[in-house]
Amino acid sequence: MEKYANVKRYELRYSDFDCSDELKLSSLLALAQESAGLSADELGFGYADIKPLDLGFIIVHTYCEIRRTVVLGDALTVETWPLPPRHGIFTRDYRITDAHGALCAVLSTRWLLVDLKTFSMTRPERLGEVHARCPYRDEHAVEPATWKIPRLTAGREVRRETVAGSHMDHYMHANNTRYADFFLDCFSTEELSSRRVRAFRVSYLKQVKEGEELALFREDFEDHSVLEARLGGEVCTQFCIEFEEKNQ
Repeated sequence: MEKYANVKRYELRYSDFDCSDELKLSSLLALAQESAGLSADELGFGYADIKPLDLGFIIVHTYCEIRRTVVLGDALTVETWPLPPRHGIFTRDYRITDAHGALCAVLSTRWLLVDLKTFSMTRPERLGEVHARCPYRDEHAVEPATWKIPRLTAGREVRRETVAGSHMDHYMHANNTRYADFFLDCFSTEELSSRRVRAFRVSYLKQVKEGEELALFREDFEDHSVLEARLGGEVCTQFCIEFEEKNQ
């Protein structure tokens, strides 16, 4: 039997690229989110299918390795599939290729199925028959060495961001893709211009609502930086980004 995947080709827009004509991380995450939604729709547990059951999926981790920088003029194809849930965690992986089939990025994401009345985690069996018959694919596109991002020990506050209505998803929390912009804005264009993003991880720990102000902290290491978004001193989201020089 052929392995399941949702495959979608995207023609990229000018607005998907940054000032260096390179694909923004938030645009990359938005493509992954779009394909995840399309896949869930065709498998029977999309947003419109499970909202009447007071159920929803909330992302908790993202790991991405970028194999080739995507530049203005590229088109991308996203292939995604769900893995069998374990311990109540749903994993979904992705391969992203260019118009010639060259691999540009690989991602792995982890999700919780939640009861929308309480936003508490619930079991896959709540999905009923669509879970029982889902063609889960037990194959990873990429596996991080660890999902855990260490807490900052000497981080400094670099900026603040007030979550606005334009940041919201349909659960009325800041959409996961927007955090890539929040965190990348903690770097200057000069800092980013000479380096290429090799990989990044995001841990989403607490939902943030409209009007709440995030304090963004940053700590730098030899080849990576760790950032935290804090709300009233509580860590809401963590971000670890790995760089390499562009001439490598």
